[in-house]
Amino acid sequence: MSCVAVPLLAQVWAELLGAPDAVDRVRARGSAGLGGPLPVGQLAVGTAVAHLLAARELRSRGAPGELADQYLHLDAAHVGVEFGSERHLRVDGVPRAGGFAPLSRAWPTSDGWVRTHANYPHHRAALLAALGLDAGGGDEATSPRLAAALAERSALDVEEVVTAAGGLAVAVRTPQEWSATPMGAAVARSPLVSLRRVGDGAAQRARGGAGSGAGSGVGSGAEGVEGARVLDLTRVIAGPTATRALAAHGADVLRVDPPHLPELPEQWLETGPGKRCCELDLAAPAGRACLEELLAGADVLVHGYRPGALARHGLDEASLAERHPHLVVASLSAWGEQGPWAHRRGFDSLVQAASGVAVMSGGADGRPGALPVQALDHAAGQLLAAAVLRALALRRDGGTWHASTSLAAQARWLLANAVVSASDAPQPPPAEAPQAERYLVEVPSPDGALTVVRPLGAAPWASGPVRTAAEWLPR
Repeated sequence: MSCVAVPLLAQVWAELLGAPDAVDRVRARGSAGLGGPLPVGQLAVGTAVAHLLAARELRSRGAPGELADQYLHLDAAHVGVEFGSERHLRVDGVPRAGGFAPLSRAWPTSDGWVRTHANYPHHRAALLAALGLDAGGGDEATSPRLAAALAERSALDVEEVVTAAGGLAVAVRTPQEWSATPMGAAVARSPLVSLRRVGDGAAQRARGGAGSGAGSGVGSGAEGVEGARVLDLTRVIAGPTATRALAAHGADVLRVDPPHLPELPEQWLETGPGKRCCELDLAAPAGRACLEELLAGADVLVHGYRPGALARHGLDEASLAERHPHLVVASLSAWGEQGPWAHRRGFDSLVQAASGVAVMSGGADGRPGALPVQALDHAAGQLLAAAVLRALALRRDGGTWHASTSLAAQARWLLANAVVSASDAPQPPPAEAPQAERYLVEVPSPDGALTVVRPLGAAPWASGPVRTAAEWLPR
């Protein structure tokens, strides 16, 4: 039996420029256990299958004859546990599951609801400053003052004021209200995932070969994903889960964080297996020069910077294609590449609130709800991994390959495929999925033994994240 949404898989695989007949060779068993009025299980399994299908194709070097008699089998329950992977982290046996800070939640306003995000200290400070509140003191004392300030304002007013101050807050909208906005309309026109060729490969041929294979003098010389060098400039969940998956398939992943914005420890540990990690200040000349050297030796750049944000460092799409034509570039954004919100920051919870997902997931009392897992993050991560793997296969013909996806695109698919009757909705899973433990593995790390969810379709990583200098080891 299969719980794969065939239309979703067919759509994604077409957007990834894959052969249509590959979709027919997929089988999934069981259920992802992600219930509710929105088809979260279908999104989870469909995007995971796309990732694994791309990995299998790359391993077989894209030879149709080798794939013709093969089926891709997937355990949907494993996918469901993977989509809630941050809940299962343990360090030396002690649970270290991440969660939302007290000020990151839905709040009533004078005319509705607003969703804030204050997990990071700088976002918390910006939120409170925008509303004229003192950032000192603990969250317990601050919470009632914040609630009172929000209750006096309209949701859209809070959204505008906090966003202008560099904080994160969105008005909770219905799907219809979101669709009627310019941003909702822009998301509706965008693909779920984009994979496009930039240039014709002339630059690679001028340097000695198509793609970045041996003899080209750029990249790692890896033919597939094993040993391919992946430069990871992502944070939080979506991007890091994509690069964590690439590491499980054998890629050499180097995660780069800005020194002034440390990652939350639980997120860094849980998404870090198989990676080396360093800090690099791109605003400093020395850091920028080091990054340029890393790009020259990399096969893939995965980044989560907002559209256009890398241009100030000379790392816009055109400049990268000119200086590093061997490079596969994959980008993730919250809201997409077009529309008035394209340059805004965002998180899974905020996209759920703005797009109507939170309303669709809410209760009869009108309070906004949430998906059973942070499915927008995880689905985007699966698609980003799939796009990188497909690009590694396609770059043999030359050209620079660029891929992108967004959290908002995942939300749009969920809403477009919502069940029409509550009686048709799958039942929600139990609070503690009894099957989760069998999908967990323990990996060593400098921070202690990490218990994490075993990777899909690959052997466990050899280690958790390892801190290193901002360079790859000599070959």
